[in-house]
Amino acid sequence: MKIIGLTGGIASGKSFVSDILKEEGIPIIDADIISHQIVYKGSEALKEIEREFGKEVLNTDGTLNRKSLGNIVFSEKDKLEKLNRIMHPKIIDEIKKRVEEIKEQGFNLCVIDAPLLIETGLYRIVDIVLLVYVNIDVQIKRLIKRDNISLNEAYKRISSQMSFEEKKKYSDYIIDNNGSREHTKNQVYNILKEIIFGGSK
Repeated sequence: MKIIGLTGGIASGKSFVSDILKEEGIPIIDADIISHQIVYKGSEALKEIEREFGKEVLNTDGTLNRKSLGNIVFSEKDKLEKLNRIMHPKIIDEIKKRVEEIKEQGFNLCVIDAPLLIETGLYRIVDIVLLVYVNIDVQIKRLIKRDNISLNEAYKRISSQMSFEEKKKYSDYIIDNNGSREHTKNQVYNILKEIIFGGSK
């Protein structure tokens, strides 16, 4: 089975590309969904987060207050690193488990959709890396609209991630998502054809 790693900066349109691949019947392992699932009320991950960041990152019902946690970790780099040290090993273990399950089901392809594919070292377990790209202006506009945050907050979140130039070094294919949805779809279909029929580059 070939494993495709799909990544891109925040608000780059990675989810749209993931949806296109899903429509083609390819199983998707979504790291963001897993990161939400492992911090359920009473989970070990949530207990560690509470110990590290205090009760202010919890809602009154004991669930995680993502906005409060986000405000803390996107303001200070060392806090984000602490959160990543709690979350990343658990997310990676769950992803590896799901890859094995998909393999056992007899699929020829699967996709790991992960914004931090490269930063976490997950790229080492994939065969092909697809990187979704948008220019910084488009990224900022989309992020402000999507998350209803200020320009300053948007800059903080973008600058907390690895740059596109750095990610490019690890990528086999780059999908330019600055244009129309149709343009993006055509790129994805062409890359899929090459992966399935022509092998990776």
